[in-house]
Amino acid sequence: MSQPAHPETIKDLIGVGFGPSNLALAIALEELAQSQGHALDALFIDKQKDYRWHGETLATQSELQISFLKDLVSLRNPTSPYSFVNYLHHKQRLADFINLGTFYPCRLEYNDYLRWAAEQFADQAVYGEQVLRIEPELNAGRVEHLRLISRDAQGREMSRRTRAVVVGTGGTPKIPEKFGAFKDDPRVFHHSQYLSSLDKLPCSAGQPMRIAVIGSGQSAAEAFIDLNDSYPSVKVDMVLRGSALKPADDSPFVNEIFSPDYTDLVFNEPADQRAKLLGEYHNTNYSVVDLNLIERIYGILYRQKVAHQFRHNVLCRRQVEAVVATRDGIELTLRDLATGQHQTHRYDAVILATGYERRSHRELLAPLADYMQDFAVDRHYRVLSSPDMQACVYLQGFCESSHGLSDTLLSVLPSRAAEIGQALYRDLAHQRGTTQPAVALTSA
Repeated sequence: MSQPAHPETIKDLIGVGFGPSNLALAIALEELAQSQGHALDALFIDKQKDYRWHGETLATQSELQISFLKDLVSLRNPTSPYSFVNYLHHKQRLADFINLGTFYPCRLEYNDYLRWAAEQFADQAVYGEQVLRIEPELNAGRVEHLRLISRDAQGREMSRRTRAVVVGTGGTPKIPEKFGAFKDDPRVFHHSQYLSSLDKLPCSAGQPMRIAVIGSGQSAAEAFIDLNDSYPSVKVDMVLRGSALKPADDSPFVNEIFSPDYTDLVFNEPADQRAKLLGEYHNTNYSVVDLNLIERIYGILYRQKVAHQFRHNVLCRRQVEAVVATRDGIELTLRDLATGQHQTHRYDAVILATGYERRSHRELLAPLADYMQDFAVDRHYRVLSSPDMQACVYLQGFCESSHGLSDTLLSVLPSRAAEIGQALYRDLAHQRGTTQPAVALTSA
């Protein structure tokens, strides 16, 4: 049985997940409270035991792919105390960062920035609980409130009530079907578990290993570089279906698709035109690699040729046809898509840099499916629902098809948080039968 967590209390808002999206929302709500004259009673629940952003992938060489100015607040309010620049000032590294001459901090530092911001909302956050489902609470046939059922690290289930939910649980590791049977084999793991999984392998103790990295995107390239730099006993094969590693298009005109204003353009287009726009700019975010990493990998392979010491390979045009686990390793049968030839390679471990799916919101909200229009959202990210649904559900990071490619990225966090925050104040005022003035969140 679920144990009520303060059953007499009905929260105004519960955020599921406390990653960058909901952290940006917490900041926006704090600023809105000043202009609206009252704060919303908000709580954020995260399954991690402490604040980490892609903590398992924070290899020493990995860098952020967007400017530090696209932090939690600056595009909306550059005077905010939660900016990356103010974080650097507090950490006494502002001058040092300026001397680096870069717009792209390493991910270790950006993770520390997010943790620093999250610490200032510790009284609104619960860590170490996984939300299992979100259920309707009916009154006279109407869904007035929602009930969130979560489970803590000790296996106890908790129950909380709220007027609104914002789901920001991020992506779920995408596991190719042929690797689905190996989820309990420590030799096969997704890149999202990169650091802890490597620690359990012999290479962490300096023993020789042969490792396959499956994928052609940024994560695969970062894994290749880190294995080369940090594990000299490891030989790596990067396996990709494409004919080459392709660079991400981050040129200035193309980058305008990640601006907040572009969200309006995408949303107002017919569905077929939205799909066309997503396809046209697919190479800005999917199955592409920063050019400097591609050049580094090519340089590594070239120096191997010079030295006649062939440690690594990039195997292009290869499709995994079969996977067999033996006592001696993981055998991958690869088909050359150009020649049709098959070859079987044995590896000591396989890293799946195969991306993420965005479906966790559907599982969480399944008990509410009868009240929703297949999880479609309005411009302000509220799930469209039937008139019987008075409680509000918002989505962060699950609206790429309607709001554009920036929806799963950091680029629009400040503006999206402000839009959802303003909508929450309006919607909750409507639930209570009061009116709320519209206030724009802008810089001071």
